[in-house]
Amino acid sequence: MRRSTILIAAALVIAIGVFVWRTFTLGPLAFAGGPTVALADYHETNPTGAPASLAKADIIKRGEYLAKAADCLVCHTAPGGARYGGDLAFPLPFGTLYSTNITADKDTGIGNYSDQDFLNAVRRCIRKDGARLYPAMVCTSYTFMTDADVLAIKAYLFSLPAVNRENQRNTLLFPFNQRWTMAFWSFAFNPDTRFAPNTSKSFEWNRGAYIAEALAHCGECHTPRNLAFALDNGRKFAGAVSAGWRAYDITSDKGTGIGAWSDEEVFAYLAEGHAMGRGTASGPMAEAVDNSFSQMDPADIRAIVAYLRSIPAVASSEPATIAPPAPASPKEGGAMSDALGRKVFAQACVSCHSWTGVSALSPVATISGSRAVNDPTAINVAQIVISGTRLLTPGAMSMPAFGSTYTDTEIAAVANYVTGRFGSAASKLTAKDVADLRGQTAR
Repeated sequence: MRRSTILIAAALVIAIGVFVWRTFTLGPLAFAGGPTVALADYHETNPTGAPASLAKADIIKRGEYLAKAADCLVCHTAPGGARYGGDLAFPLPFGTLYSTNITADKDTGIGNYSDQDFLNAVRRCIRKDGARLYPAMVCTSYTFMTDADVLAIKAYLFSLPAVNRENQRNTLLFPFNQRWTMAFWSFAFNPDTRFAPNTSKSFEWNRGAYIAEALAHCGECHTPRNLAFALDNGRKFAGAVSAGWRAYDITSDKGTGIGAWSDEEVFAYLAEGHAMGRGTASGPMAEAVDNSFSQMDPADIRAIVAYLRSIPAVASSEPATIAPPAPASPKEGGAMSDALGRKVFAQACVSCHSWTGVSALSPVATISGSRAVNDPTAINVAQIVISGTRLLTPGAMSMPAFGSTYTDTEIAAVANYVTGRFGSAASKLTAKDVADLRGQTAR
């Protein structure tokens, strides 16, 4: 009897906690204030759907645009694998998740999904068989998409060649391998609601909000998470570490965010992956530029810029000081004591980046002034050395991966040297740190 009472009391406490959380937690658009209305009651230009340039296109063409805006390809395509065939690994501290086959194959993909099945999977993280999907599927963002947009994406996916490829089994440890527990997580953190336009804002703002929140799901990487691995919108877009890479502060803060960037610089970074004097996209952001942002209508990118400008400033822990170019002589400047790092830089890096950090070959190869080299954690510097960079936008240079060329000790040394010479403070990475970073990006 006493045990039953304890269990009932515990269940009641949990229920009250979830109710309080859902009642008072901030949604991604709560910062904006102002009245909102259901889309059906909004009498201005509809901010959802494909852009005006595709207004008369068929559903498949519109779905193709929306699938690119939602960046579906990146997560559902393994390196060297079939497009949308799944099997991309997501290493986690408690095992590895693999993305699923979302082609129209009826045996191994989603060919048997009805419209409602697909809506449930995308917005509620519930598979056709009723099993729950893990938060790697960003349903907390996709939940804001309209029926029409989700089903347009389905029409596009079903128009592509079906891929017969069995989904790889996840290797999660107990209790994380218990999918049923995701029902409680979704109840607490997935509002299961659609985008509601803000009537106090312009069409451009609402369009930018819809793309950034519902489709491009920017917050999934750039917003810090709470202890339950849900987005902490009280620090919206303040920066976080995701998949072993640092996603930087993109609030309007002028020190650690993008408040000091011009609109054209933000536009160029999204559309081309590079902004002069600000840096070049790499890692997951480079993938997003290649497969999503660079494929968007310019008006949609400008709408995202307008929306980002409205995000409240949050000063993050990232460095606010950007160091000037280093001296032209290798015998001058910071990190002089790091002999190994200097040696690796001289062997593999200086021919493109120069001793000043200002490349004579291409602006894309200029590292002086970039956030990565001014970040004393050196997370992204190390990851770039390990994985290289590859932007598909015209004129972009690629950097080869050196992960198999240099040891963890050498990569740590060159990362420390680079941040010390070109940044505001030298990092203190160790070989173990680099090994850990490799493990987080096994994908």
